[in-house]
Amino acid sequence: MGAIKKFKQKFSNLFTRLFKKQNARIGIYGPPNAGKTTLANRIIRDWTGDAMGSVSHIAHETRRARRREGVTIKTDSSSITLDIIDTPGLATKIDFHEFMAQGMDEAESKRRAKEATEGVIESVKWLENLDGVILVMDATEDPFTQVNVTVIGNMEARSLPLLIVSNKVDLPESSPSTIRDAFPQHPMVAISALEGKNVDTLYEEIAKRFG
Repeated sequence: MGAIKKFKQKFSNLFTRLFKKQNARIGIYGPPNAGKTTLANRIIRDWTGDAMGSVSHIAHETRRARRREGVTIKTDSSSITLDIIDTPGLATKIDFHEFMAQGMDEAESKRRAKEATEGVIESVKWLENLDGVILVMDATEDPFTQVNVTVIGNMEARSLPLLIVSNKVDLPESSPSTIRDAFPQHPMVAISALEGKNVDTLYEEIAKRFG
């Protein structure tokens, strides 16, 4: 009887694994220095105590997509488990002179520019394997950029859920209403990923949008 019980338990566990709902794969997208990795770190730190990666004031610090699996976000009304993909910053042009202006020598600047370009390509490829996107915009910048419009258009064409995050509202010059007015067809949450301002509202919206 013991062997039969063990067999049934093993079969039950296998059945559960085969038919268990896959975690939603959510990509964090946006232009360089919008605060994507800061947001990824905030989410992962709040719910796991860990972090995704380092941040820097230098654009294109994240040059390879980083994935963190099984991050469970719990709200008052529900919970959701996500695989979070922090993607390199999207840009239409990457010039090695931008890195030289940050004090890097020419060889290092060209290497960084090459890696950043490869990172953009990787980010675009990830769009084929996502269940939704969090698009991070800098609330101090003009939202009508080619990057923002392209990502939004791509998500709309794929009929995938999209949540806009208006980041850096801790800065006095921020204007999240400008972003809301620019893309009224999509939900938006205004936060400070650095200070954690309004992140509870963000988590509610993530559970609602991607659950």
